[in-house]
Amino acid sequence: MDEKIGGDVVSSYTGKIDTTQLVSQFQRIVDNRFAKFIMKRMTTPKKFEHALGVFAGVDKPNSLGEDLEVKTIEAALKRAMKTFGIDDISVVKNALKEPFVRKGVAITLRSVAKYGITKPQVFEAPLLIVWNITKQCNLKCLHCYANAGPYKHKDELTLAEKLNVVDQFDDAGVTMLSFSGGEPLISPDFWKVAEYASKKGMYTTIATNGTLLTKENVEKLKNIGIKYVEVSLDAPEPKTHDMFRGVEGAWQRTVDGIKNVVQSGAFDTAIATTATKYNIEEIPQMIDLAIKLGVKKFIVFNFVPTGRGKDIIAQDLSPKERNDLLNYLYDRWQDKKIDIFSTSPTYSQIGIERVLAGTGKTYSPTHFASADYGQTGVGLAEFIGGCGAGRLYASLEDNGDVGPCVFLPIKVGNIREQSFKEIWENSKVLQELRNRDLYEENCKSCIFRNPCGGCRARAYGYFGNYLAPDPGCIYNQKYYDDIVKDFLISPEIGGKK
Repeated sequence: MDEKIGGDVVSSYTGKIDTTQLVSQFQRIVDNRFAKFIMKRMTTPKKFEHALGVFAGVDKPNSLGEDLEVKTIEAALKRAMKTFGIDDISVVKNALKEPFVRKGVAITLRSVAKYGITKPQVFEAPLLIVWNITKQCNLKCLHCYANAGPYKHKDELTLAEKLNVVDQFDDAGVTMLSFSGGEPLISPDFWKVAEYASKKGMYTTIATNGTLLTKENVEKLKNIGIKYVEVSLDAPEPKTHDMFRGVEGAWQRTVDGIKNVVQSGAFDTAIATTATKYNIEEIPQMIDLAIKLGVKKFIVFNFVPTGRGKDIIAQDLSPKERNDLLNYLYDRWQDKKIDIFSTSPTYSQIGIERVLAGTGKTYSPTHFASADYGQTGVGLAEFIGGCGAGRLYASLEDNGDVGPCVFLPIKVGNIREQSFKEIWENSKVLQELRNRDLYEENCKSCIFRNPCGGCRARAYGYFGNYLAPDPGCIYNQKYYDDIVKDFLISPEIGGKK
């Protein structure tokens, strides 16, 4: 890695923060004895989840022997409590009463038992799957990665197939299932499938354009167990948003939908905005609007040139614009008026830099989580690992195609032809994405390789190679400069020369 890259932060990161501490703490939790116990006795995620339920007092033991197994698990969890500074066992038990928490704990401990501690961690099954349940949509967004349209595809999975997919995800130990599209609220199957997944104990969420979030639909979402609603909104006023979304009046319907969701009080809520040259100057007003509307999170999506997004590639941000934006988002996050995240994995790197510089206290190791400052915070960032494509999460298309990420359009298998478990374990593409030693420069040797990794979807979108560098990072300026020449993009005017 170039000496100039990272500057003082690099030496501070390597000199002051001992990320091996978290590794040793995790190894105490999942020591050799407990690892063997997990792999021999907790033979499936479902069995482990049940044992955690017994420990939490929400399930009954299936046998006398299970009582002994639960005591072994309790001993390991007590070691975990010391790692994270928890003194009261009832705190852990109360958390484990939630089925999705049991799923997350089970798959994380099984993954460490199976693979050992890796940087970042390789998981036995994805914690999150984003499911584009239909390609049918009522808008015409310029940046749509899914190329969604007014009609559903003929090869969309049947309802029976969709329910079977949920069973497979449940058996694998998937913790979170996010429904997207297209517009999922258009699909009549969505309601049945989401309810079925919720009853299986998954943390179910929906990503929607918000135009169909009537009070009636919001009540239905509550009744089927949806816990998180993420609504796309690209500008603080109608003109830019309606242009971007291709339908006049979309902004007002979306804002009305957000108000309905917030008013219900039943959900964790977020506004999601894709940052481009179209709206970068309006991001501050967007955050103000999100606070005014009362949502709990504001998420800035990394623009990826895929789907219809290829047609507006000139509107992508330069590395400096992205870096400045992420630092601005980080500053606004520290105000604590609203949680602010980004799908750009470099946001994790920004957090590390800012904490080491003494100008921040929190990290965002991935776009749906945060961590406090300190050695455990940095260690957790390396454990979770920024970009999780094919390692921490996966995607499922309406026709059953499985991919590493909804923004990374590579088919690694189809649910009609193989089981999800087979695809997840055997795909060459997924295995390569999990091995950061295979990444190309500058991401390969970057000091932030573990907590960031670069956006693999952007690498693929620009270079046709998911192992290539992410040209949106400030430390990859030379690759962006080459792209400007190759694509004949003028950063000054945001258009083609």
